[in-house]
Amino acid sequence: MQVDFWQPDSVTLVRPKMQVDFRVEADKSFEVEDVLKENGVEYRVLIDNLQAALDAQFDSKARTTGHSYEKYNSWETIAAWTADIAAQNPDLVSRSVIGETYEGRSIYLLKVGKSGPNKKAIFIDCGFHAREWISPAFCQWFVKEAVETYGKDTVLTTLLNSLDFYVLPVVNIDGYVYTWTNNRMWRKTRSKNAHSLCIGTDLNRNFNAGWCTTGASDNPCDSTYCGSAPESEKETKALADFIREHLSTIKAYLTVHSYSQLLLFPYSYTYNLPSNYEELKSIAHVATKQLTSLYNTKYTYGPAATTIYPAAGGSDDWAYDQGIKYSFTFELRDTGRYGFVLPESQIKPTCEETLLAVKYIANYVLEHLY
Repeated sequence: MQVDFWQPDSVTLVRPKMQVDFRVEADKSFEVEDVLKENGVEYRVLIDNLQAALDAQFDSKARTTGHSYEKYNSWETIAAWTADIAAQNPDLVSRSVIGETYEGRSIYLLKVGKSGPNKKAIFIDCGFHAREWISPAFCQWFVKEAVETYGKDTVLTTLLNSLDFYVLPVVNIDGYVYTWTNNRMWRKTRSKNAHSLCIGTDLNRNFNAGWCTTGASDNPCDSTYCGSAPESEKETKALADFIREHLSTIKAYLTVHSYSQLLLFPYSYTYNLPSNYEELKSIAHVATKQLTSLYNTKYTYGPAATTIYPAAGGSDDWAYDQGIKYSFTFELRDTGRYGFVLPESQIKPTCEETLLAVKYIANYVLEHLY
């Protein structure tokens, strides 16, 4: 029987007393419920018809055929948007290509900020895992807020005058396309694996940070497959190369995932605490407080290994070990009611609240440059 783990990422990460979200095929559901009952496991059905939930996620009132910040946009639409937003805001946004995906698509990066001499930067990426659609929606929203409120919002204006933001709207482009065309629940890349019919690598297990030691799989058929080697994936390599080339300027790294409502910082690959643990904890404390202030969305924060589970090869740990001492992972809404299939009507509130946390972190970094 195929079991698709939504939370945690795989069966190996399941611990006693942990809440676990998983998906099974409809015709296996009674069998699964029987097993759970027989073993005295408390459970409830969060989504009784996933296809209906998939159809219901497109509930946005914005009925445009083109790009919308309150809709989930296809990759084709997002790619066109990256060109448009740069063309329409040449003094604030520029687009570059930092590499290409396994299937040959250009990986676009937006640089957002007023040009100035030797500016420090913050790197933000979205869309590591294909099915986490709310993630790319946030990167687009962030750029929208930057261009629409520059000169109006004092905090954002100061940030854009003083810092550059490198925004990578979708890291795992091939996977994202596949979730639109073939399988909404796909997570990994779409690269072929040697000696296996199974496709794809988990990009967030493919970085050189305790690579494949814990919370990752060396089986290409698993959803947390770490790849054949660190940076075996073209997407990982493009991102890592860019950060290495700009290490002297990048002072913070933010990576956006879903779901769980968490703000995590290093480490994931070890239970050891980072050297500036107290500082990261206090930043996360205030950032989550800011986020919660808008719609009362409750977030948990802490070092990833103890806050959720150990997992090696993540981009946040890697960036931190490169010397980027402000490194954070966001797990956006929700906590499992819709999971990866968050309705479009929640894009705006999710992005608005997340922006408050990101602005706080960015402002803190600006005031504590190193």
